[in-house]
Amino acid sequence: MKLPVIELKINELEDSYVSAISIVNSPATESDFLSFSQVQNFAVNDEKFELLGYAMQADKPIFRTSPSGNYYAVFSKDTIRKIAQVFAQKGLFNQTNIEHSAIPADSFVFQSYLVDVDKGINAPKGLPNLDGGWIVGVKVCNPEIWQEIKKGNIKGFSVEGVFGLFPTNQLSDGKSDIEDLDLQKAIKEFNAALEKVNKIKG
Repeated sequence: MKLPVIELKINELEDSYVSAISIVNSPATESDFLSFSQVQNFAVNDEKFELLGYAMQADKPIFRTSPSGNYYAVFSKDTIRKIAQVFAQKGLFNQTNIEHSAIPADSFVFQSYLVDVDKGINAPKGLPNLDGGWIVGVKVCNPEIWQEIKKGNIKGFSVEGVFGLFPTNQLSDGKSDIEDLDLQKAIKEFNAALEKVNKIKG
């Protein structure tokens, strides 16, 4: 069922911005982060406790529920760029938590960049190349939290903050434009392969 699409925006002059990054089990980006460990030297396993992944994806429908009804929220490329800039300007790199709770994640953001395909700024190997997405690198300082990450109990990032809601004239079934394009490509390739098979049989 298609639902209304609401665009989310920020306005730092009205205290509307992303105030923290949460480490969660089910990220709204639907993209798990990559975890990196240092190469073992001299039989010593000295892990870096570092994570890398999407904090936000542009134009990705995110299901939300409210007293007035269900809807899909989206962030534009321009809004995500502004969010990343305000996050840096306000020095919020230490503002991390677990599952959007008051429990600190004992970690900090040390890398932050935006995927910009036109400028050749692409996602690292292992992550989908999503134009306009915000990728962050996080250093985890707590061994217990790191163990939860390694067990797969914590899988990705999710931002939190105060946002303005701006209704659009669009409806969505929850699929992004990229997913729709991938589906169309798969159907096209299937039809082409089927046509070849039919020619061989004929």
